[in-house]
Amino acid sequence: MKTQITDLFGLNVYTDRAVYIGEVEDVVIDVNGKKIDSLAIGKLHSDFGDIKGYSGVKIPYRLIRSVGDIVLIRHITGAFQPVEEE
Repeated sequence: MKTQITDLFGLNVYTDRAVYIGEVEDVVIDVNGKKIDSLAIGKLHSDFGDIKGYSGVKIPYRLIRSVGDIVLIRHITGAFQPVEEE
C-alpha cells in the first residue's frame, strides 16, 4: 500500500513498548537513494525534557516498524528513557 509523505506529518510516534516520543514534524528524504532517510520528531513528550538543547530528535527510518494512525518505532533500551527529576 502506498501513502503520501504528507500523511506522516502530525502523526504521534510511539515505541513498540508504548513509550510516547513526540509528533512527526518533517521527513528527511535521500534523493539519490529515492527513499525516506529519517523522520524529524518534535513536540517531544515533556518527560524527556530538553535533550541536549534540542527541541526534537531525528529517528532513522530503519527503526520504523509500522505507519498507520500512529508511527510505531523499535524501542532501543536506554535511548528513550524519561529524564529523572532531581
